[in-house]
Amino acid sequence: MSTILEMRSITKEFPGVKALSNVNLTVERGEIHAICGENGAGKSTLMKVLSGVYPHGSYDGEIVFDGETARFGSINDSEARGIVIIHQELALVPYLSVAENIFLGNEVKGRAGLVDWNKANAEAAKLLARVGLDENPVTPVGALGVGKQQLIEIAKALSKEVRLLILDEPTAALNDNDSEHLLDLLRHLKGQGITCIIISHKLNEVADIADRTTIIRDGQTIETLDMSDPASTQDRIIRGMVGRDLEHRYPERTSVIGDEVLRVEDWTVYHPTQADRKIIDNASFNVRAGEVVGIAGLMGAGRTELAMSIFGRSYGRNISGHLYKDGKEIKLGSVSDAIRHGIAYATEDRKGYGLNLIDDVRRNISLAGLGNLAPRGWVNGNEELRVADEYRGSLNIKTPTVMSVVGQLSGGNQQKVVLSKWLYTDPDVLIVDEPTRGIDVGAKYEIYTIINKMVAAGKAVVVISSELPELLGICDRVYTLAFGRITGQLPVSEATQENLMELMTIERDQPLPTKDYVS
Repeated sequence: MSTILEMRSITKEFPGVKALSNVNLTVERGEIHAICGENGAGKSTLMKVLSGVYPHGSYDGEIVFDGETARFGSINDSEARGIVIIHQELALVPYLSVAENIFLGNEVKGRAGLVDWNKANAEAAKLLARVGLDENPVTPVGALGVGKQQLIEIAKALSKEVRLLILDEPTAALNDNDSEHLLDLLRHLKGQGITCIIISHKLNEVADIADRTTIIRDGQTIETLDMSDPASTQDRIIRGMVGRDLEHRYPERTSVIGDEVLRVEDWTVYHPTQADRKIIDNASFNVRAGEVVGIAGLMGAGRTELAMSIFGRSYGRNISGHLYKDGKEIKLGSVSDAIRHGIAYATEDRKGYGLNLIDDVRRNISLAGLGNLAPRGWVNGNEELRVADEYRGSLNIKTPTVMSVVGQLSGGNQQKVVLSKWLYTDPDVLIVDEPTRGIDVGAKYEIYTIINKMVAAGKAVVVISSELPELLGICDRVYTLAFGRITGQLPVSEATQENLMELMTIERDQPLPTKDYVS
């Protein structure tokens, strides 16, 4: 196997931060090469250097691709050599068709320089077949799920005669079936001689698919592991990523559970635009002080819709049912009402709904609790700065200053800013939706520790997660949701991935188990 890529002594600096320091990477032709590291370690920065997002001259070091020194001034330059990067945030236009997206900027021209749509659609159909996607090329991309959109991005890369395909967290937003399909596709592309670099925090997937794994920590190369070596275990990768052993991936907690804080009864929600489509169907659950309650469900089960509809009716219409806070029924007509009653919701989409990415860390943290900073109508800037700096320290947000733009932080640090924003409102109930999606094991551990501190202070936490091991590791009880119905509830002492999955896959019209699961 010959070498297709060498990155030698790559150093990249931003104002006040050295993102990469003498990083070395060697990739063999036709292999699947994983890059692992904590959020902020420099993985994505390194790939942006390689793909020309950060052009030659903005970094130190040398790139050698296919035996020749490469000096890419833009993405166009790297793509011309067959290097294509697919970012974690997919770069598709939802209102354009599949074919239009595949050939965007690389249009199939006919006579007189006009786009030949017949040929474009035919070529798009061939590319879709290569990635195993049976969709009409004229279908608007926005009508397709995230898993299919990820495959369209790969089809787009294949249209550019890709030789080295870079995927940044390709399965972060996918369910298990879509993830497995994508990994099978990467194996298929490997068989066709296409080299792949995959950045992932899902270490089980890395162990399953990668030929070799390079670990980066604090902007430096730690080591490259041969994944065929029995010693290249997930624990070995974690040790390299965080610089220490994580003996327990979930911090220990002694549960001291108090009185009920929140009860939801017979909660029913209809789709916001399809009036006859019921999204949540008579759901009931509760959470107590000092308790972490999980909500498990497959993609489309209604987990996020349930949380958002409770949080000040920020999703859905024709909502009915009852909410009880500390034993008294409450009416929440808006997000402000929810905050005022001590309920907070940290969204799964931190970039779309959780943060203002073009503003600084300070203002993002204070945003939901501005009333605390403006007793006379004017925000106390000094107090705002003090509060933000306090959360920066207590939650270990890695940023040189709270005046840094939040969009420039890593995913794990952005998630800590989201949590800081809601912790500052001092909620009695915190609902966290996919709190560790797309972040590394070290940052996950810190998020779990924050949750533990909250419940130790007598707060109640509801965790929505697609990762069953995570729910089993941090929760006291787990509710299951399927087709908008609460199908069961188990204490973690009785819960397993198998019996939770059984409850999560109950069909819409199937009777619920006779056991009284719901408390």
